[in-house]
Amino acid sequence: MQIALLALYCSVLLVLCTYGAHRASLVFQCLRYKRRLERAARSVPVPELLLPTVTVQLPLYNEATVVRRLLEAAGALDYPNHLLELQVLDDSTDETEGIARAAVDELRDRGINAVYLRRPDRHGYKAGALEFGLRQASGDLIAIFDADFVPQASFLRDIVGHFADPRIGMVQTRWEHMNRDHSLLTSIQALMLDGHHMVENRARFGAGNMFNFSGTGGMWRRQAIHDAGGWQHDTLTEDLDLSYRAQLAGWRFVYRGDVLTPAELPEDMSSFRAQQYRWAKGTVQTARKLLVRVAKSELTLAQRLEACFHMLPHLAYPMMVLLTLLLLPALVFMPASDVRTLLLIDLPLCIGATGSLATFYAMAEVAQGRSAWGAMKRLPALIALGAGLAPHLSSAVIDGMRSMSGEFVRTPKRGEQRGRYRQYAKLPLTEVALAAVCACSVVASVQTGHYFATPFAALFMSGYAYVAALVIQEQFGFGRSGVTRAFGSGASVEDGPESGRSAAREAGMAPAA
Repeated sequence: MQIALLALYCSVLLVLCTYGAHRASLVFQCLRYKRRLERAARSVPVPELLLPTVTVQLPLYNEATVVRRLLEAAGALDYPNHLLELQVLDDSTDETEGIARAAVDELRDRGINAVYLRRPDRHGYKAGALEFGLRQASGDLIAIFDADFVPQASFLRDIVGHFADPRIGMVQTRWEHMNRDHSLLTSIQALMLDGHHMVENRARFGAGNMFNFSGTGGMWRRQAIHDAGGWQHDTLTEDLDLSYRAQLAGWRFVYRGDVLTPAELPEDMSSFRAQQYRWAKGTVQTARKLLVRVAKSELTLAQRLEACFHMLPHLAYPMMVLLTLLLLPALVFMPASDVRTLLLIDLPLCIGATGSLATFYAMAEVAQGRSAWGAMKRLPALIALGAGLAPHLSSAVIDGMRSMSGEFVRTPKRGEQRGRYRQYAKLPLTEVALAAVCACSVVASVQTGHYFATPFAALFMSGYAYVAALVIQEQFGFGRSGVTRAFGSGASVEDGPESGRSAAREAGMAPAA
């Protein structure tokens, strides 16, 4: 039994260490291709007479708290009016429709070519809305912004010059976070996303590997979308899906980490978990759809290997849950290491496990002019939060393996009115149970002399307990608002006089496929 337990435990650790080694390789690639990244971070000026036509697509669904801010920012984009079209793609079922229509009328009165488009149904969710708008768009280039983003006035001119190269199909910019310092949760989210943008995207772009359009804050060449087969809604990550299809069709992407597009981060745990669930499930679905095609493509071995890591990162979450369950019996049944073994084996393993994370997020901070110490201070909380999310995202991985598509649950935005939209979540019973298991592991690690396991068990315990506590707190507050919770696990419901009707409509949307 000890041999079997040890083999399984070491196998899980090996998988997790492989992901850690991959993070370290991304840091190395950022350093190796530093000059190429610096050359790419230069805006290419385009004479006024040669500027292409641009359509800015703004997909909406029940965004009453942020829609006016979005349209005001889009209307302030620095680009010739006769070459610019603003497309409001509204699937809303609440008062967002009236706000958006009024804002579009105001823009048109100012001489801006803004159009309000509404579909007969929400088929295909965001991907369906983008495809619907694309059929009627006038621009050769298509910029896309989600409702919680605030495009800067210089956005189009900063990146449009890249499309002078006929091989470029998409340019992605970096997300900035308007509420980074709102809470511990938002600060950790910001660090996670900075790692994605400032290390993963930069490393993949610098090394010539495939990376993805992030769904917002980027601009496409219209022809690239068509050549890739258009927007498709058989996965929940239509952006990742289209990105790989376009690059497999021969189009090249550019990443501009120096061009910032501010946005909001979810401020409550329930909304954050719903967002992460959608991303995890959709990424697994995209892997099911495209990984075989990638493997059979003419890409180099390095490019195909990186694509695997890119589309399978969430497999680490089931491994974390399994590690949690294996830790307690391993502590109880396996003999403790002597001092020499602790120093020669256990200590290097601990440093290796956390070292890649530390260098990864330190680079993310340094690359944007921040202190590496800021990442180090938040690293324990980031590890704990990753563990706390593991059960929920493991469920997303399983769901993505079993089925394609599904309901697109949009992330509630705070905007000008905190609490206007709330996210329903089931009570986190799994997280509570795993926190109890980890608490037993902390005690066992001390009693059996497995001292290097103590801080990791404590971090995992803290993460499970933190996620569970926040979700319970939010759901009890949700119950007191007077809005019923009986709308399904994915529904985002609203406070206010129209809350009951709007919630029922949102929860009742049928899956795309």
